[in-house]
Amino acid sequence: MSAIPQVLTIAGSDSGGGAGIQADIKTFQELGVYSTSAITAVTAQNTLGVDAIYPMAPEAVRSQLEAIGRDFQVAALKTGMLFSAEIIEEAVRSIKQFGWGRVVVDPVMIAKGGAALLQREAAEAIKEHLLPLATVVTPNIPEAEALCGMAITDGASRRKAAEKILSFGAESVVIKGGHGADPHIAEDFYLHCSGESFIFRSVRIDTTQTHGTGCTFAAAVAAELAKGKAAKEAIHVAKQFIQAALSESLHIGAGHGPTNHAAYKAGMQQGGRRNGIEILG
Repeated sequence: MSAIPQVLTIAGSDSGGGAGIQADIKTFQELGVYSTSAITAVTAQNTLGVDAIYPMAPEAVRSQLEAIGRDFQVAALKTGMLFSAEIIEEAVRSIKQFGWGRVVVDPVMIAKGGAALLQREAAEAIKEHLLPLATVVTPNIPEAEALCGMAITDGASRRKAAEKILSFGAESVVIKGGHGADPHIAEDFYLHCSGESFIFRSVRIDTTQTHGTGCTFAAAVAAELAKGKAAKEAIHVAKQFIQAALSESLHIGAGHGPTNHAAYKAGMQQGGRRNGIEILG
């Protein structure tokens, strides 16, 4: 049996290489796990926006997942852009069929430029069918607001939204703070179904090189869960990974450029630098 953990990403392809399947595979490689993948849609996009979306037929998604399930020992998986209720149902069917655990759900809904990446009825399918299987759900603030049907304006409403998301059956949720109002600090709020909660606080980095941050963060969480880490530790590493990726910009493209997936490991190799993440709990 291979010693390297095998991880699955179920997500869309980004022709610009900064998000989706491409970001996930880069993240998995950098964190020392082996990537398998099932593509749910092909997008024509770059750093300026999404030009077109070509969803896969549900049976094509099913075939990919069944091929993976027959031959690989999936230690963790993450879902990204699922696009339709039918594709969500295929993902759920395979997760149950093969007994896959350590499921990270990144409820991708809207691209950086505003393009819708999830059909309206698919949001209900995520809540009803996918979230009950989730080990960790990783929405940003707008996604959390859409999932729970309320505005997040302060710490109290953030916790209430997290509780609402957990009520759908997820084991834990981390509401990312990249869309928060504080110009200096970003806070990610973690809540477990047991009631345990933490805030992961970091210095906000002033950059437009943010394409794929959500995909990358969720992929990093899945990679660390596959290694046997607990959710809190996996999220801590993922925060360090994305902080490094944002700190060392690549400056590619004329719009929202991609993050630097190689920055975390390079920093560790150059003297063990770890980006400071404060944990409050």
